[in-house]
Amino acid sequence: MSFLHLSFYSTFTLSSLGLAFHRTHLISALLCLESMMLSMYIALSTWPAENQATSSNLMPMLMLTFSACEAATGLAMLVATTRTHGSDHLHNLNLLQC
Repeated sequence: MSFLHLSFYSTFTLSSLGLAFHRTHLISALLCLESMMLSMYIALSTWPAENQATSSNLMPMLMLTFSACEAATGLAMLVATTRTHGSDHLHNLNLLQC
C-alpha cells in the first residue's frame, strides 16, 4: 500500500470516526461529512493518473457536484434548525416532537 492510499484511507476513517463520536453540534457533523467527501474526491481524482486511464474524468466532477449539493442542504438545515430551536445542538432535535 502506497503512502497516498494510506492517507486517503486514514482521512476517510478519521472523518467517519469523528462523525460517529463527536455528535454534539450539527456543524461538526457537517464538517466531518465534508471531509469525507473531500477525501473521496481527491481519491477519485488521482485514481485515473495511477492506473493510466483516460476516460474517468466524469466521476470526480459528479462527486464534486453532489458534495456541493450536500453542503448547501446541510447549511440550509443548520440555519433552519438554529432559527426554530435556538441552537445547533443535536440533542435538542427529536423526531418525535416534530
